[in-house]
Amino acid sequence: QVQLAESGGGLVQTGGSLRLSCAASGRTFSSYTMGWFRQAPGKERTIVAVASWSGSSTYYADSVKGRFTISRDGAKNAVYLQMNSLKPDDTAVYYCAATRLAGVTLAQRLYDYWGQGTQVTVSS
Repeated sequence: QVQLAESGGGLVQTGGSLRLSCAASGRTFSSYTMGWFRQAPGKERTIVAVASWSGSSTYYADSVKGRFTISRDGAKNAVYLQMNSLKPDDTAVYYCAATRLAGVTLAQRLYDYWGQGTQVTVSS
């Protein structure tokens, strides 16, 4: 059974940092494109960052550029999201997802596997 499990969320003050982790099991995701998405209360889920299977190609939403960094560890079958300079607008449930498609994939409907999400709350 394929599973993606996020961890590392929590409550942090404005300007603080968090590192989210997504551990994959049931399959090797080294050839999958991995993405992070988030859903704020009352809003639709949106893309945050994407990394190609090699990690050499990445995408960041404009709202997180320069503050968030996506990375992956093939040996650990994991993907990470380092979040710095957090703002209250970053408050959301964060999801990791995987797609078989090569290259940076932005459309949520193209992702095959999703985690359950981890809550990030940034206090002002």
